[in-house]
Amino acid sequence: MIQFHATTIVAVRRNEHDICIGGDGQVTMGETSVMKHNAKKVRKIYKNSVLTGFAGSVADAFTLTERFEKKLEEHSGNLKRAAVALAQDWRSDKAIRHLEALMVAADTESILLISGNGEVIEPDQDFIAIGSGGNYAYAAANALFNNTDLEAEEIVRKALTIASSICVYTNDHISVEKLDPVQETKALAIPTEGGEKDV
Repeated sequence: MIQFHATTIVAVRRNEHDICIGGDGQVTMGETSVMKHNAKKVRKIYKNSVLTGFAGSVADAFTLTERFEKKLEEHSGNLKRAAVALAQDWRSDKAIRHLEALMVAADTESILLISGNGEVIEPDQDFIAIGSGGNYAYAAANALFNNTDLEAEEIVRKALTIASSICVYTNDHISVEKLDPVQETKALAIPTEGGEKDV
């Protein structure tokens, strides 16, 4: 079977106001054929309050992202509950059981790795990297996170750039998404006659 690689994702959370996720743009068929250089593998979902990124089959990942957004709606944006619900479906639902991807999701409180084995993993530190170049990107993010004062986006970009210089399945066409604290506040606000009231 020909395998498509949708390569490297890095997520970093410095604090509740500095959360970023990024990915490279390369999609490879087989061992040598690059099918796309600028695929976007990171997205904002659920009222722009959750960041997601995927590694694995592109079509499968889009299906999982749509499912995940529905779970977030069902659980009023609670990331952990939605992630557990998705992982349970992913493991048991015949329609998506064989989808091949890994997903990273992040909000202002945490970063989670969601897999088709029914696992939801929260890393010990506020960064994670997955995909073909994930080991290289993780090592770079670890060094930058713990030994510099760089912001989340800078760490994400530098880690992906380092991974792209080592991993043949990772390129330097990097796309990033950040959580906007202003947007996050608006998403959690309830309209009242006197204006907006924060929950």
